[in-house]
Amino acid sequence: MIEQKINYNRPINAVLVSVIPNGQTEHQVKEYLEELKFLAETAGAETVKTFMQKLDHPDSRTFVGKGKLEEIKEFTKRKPVDLVIFDDELTGSQISNIEKELKITTIDRSDLILDIFASRAKTAQAKVQVELAQYQYILPRLKGMWKHLERQGGGIGSRGPGETEIETDRRIVKDKISLLRKRLSEIDKQSFTQRKERGEFIRVALVGYTNVGKSTIMNLLSKSDVFAENKLFATLDTTTRKVVLGHTPFLLSDTVGFIRKLPHHLIESFKSTLDEVREADILVHVVDISHPKYEEQLAVVNKTLQELKSFEKPVITVFNKMDRYEKNTFDQWLEPAVKQQLLEELKERWQAYTNGNCVFISATEKTNIDELRQVVLNQVRKLYQQKYPYKAEFFY
Repeated sequence: MIEQKINYNRPINAVLVSVIPNGQTEHQVKEYLEELKFLAETAGAETVKTFMQKLDHPDSRTFVGKGKLEEIKEFTKRKPVDLVIFDDELTGSQISNIEKELKITTIDRSDLILDIFASRAKTAQAKVQVELAQYQYILPRLKGMWKHLERQGGGIGSRGPGETEIETDRRIVKDKISLLRKRLSEIDKQSFTQRKERGEFIRVALVGYTNVGKSTIMNLLSKSDVFAENKLFATLDTTTRKVVLGHTPFLLSDTVGFIRKLPHHLIESFKSTLDEVREADILVHVVDISHPKYEEQLAVVNKTLQELKSFEKPVITVFNKMDRYEKNTFDQWLEPAVKQQLLEELKERWQAYTNGNCVFISATEKTNIDELRQVVLNQVRKLYQQKYPYKAEFFY
């Protein structure tokens, strides 16, 4: 890889690259690139240009075609570019080939997400989880990264120092992965013990796509001060608070946000953090209804919950940022009666979809928060009666 240290403490110039595969439209890929742009911004990079190419299959050597790579190269000659970011996962050899041609550090979406996670990890558990995911990401790419150091040709003498180095590096990485898994296992046991010691409380977990407002809702319900920021993955470590609503106590957890194409090894590494989701009695699925693709984001979260075998739990769907939704959707000259009718139709549609288990709020404007509290309280009390009936009578 290009030996170029990227300083994420200052804005750096980045270009984004994506392929339009069969079954996707240019409009869809543009929206995906907008999310990649937001990821880059979260990491401290400023997007100066985006490139797209329609291909049946990504090029096995450079992901994009030769002509598109030349187009990117010509642009980087005219404009200073520090980083090239691809929206899909690249192999080690693809990274090596692209960097050899462009002479610019090249990363993919997974590498970018890992970098953000690394910068956000605060606790020992999160740091180990991120480091494990990083080594799992590197391992299958080692050969491609070392390819330019290997001697050309075959037969006797072709086994050059590059191949010796890769074998050494692979062994080091595997040993490191083994060590990190052992450390993570020890931390997991401690976390499991802590969760068991929480007693007979109903557990509620906030879940949702990243940057939908979970931490803000956590602060409103628990009256705590959880870090909330308009950036992707503002929350990385799970935060759990004891909340009392209407004399009824329960545990409320804020969890890491999901995202499209979340690297599988990252989900694996964050298993212990996601155990808060698995072990929760109730899920509060927060949706940013002001986002143009909020239904797609909702589907991504539901799919991830299915993978975590948590989709069958009681779910309260919270459509957040209604203030932004109304501002983005309705013309200022629209008659109030028409606007109200459209809002009612929207709510009726989602009430039917969620079997009445949804609420529409604005966390920042504190709109409809009392209704949210009541909906959560009703579901918590219902579960107390089912799981701990001998305690339920004391919570009214």
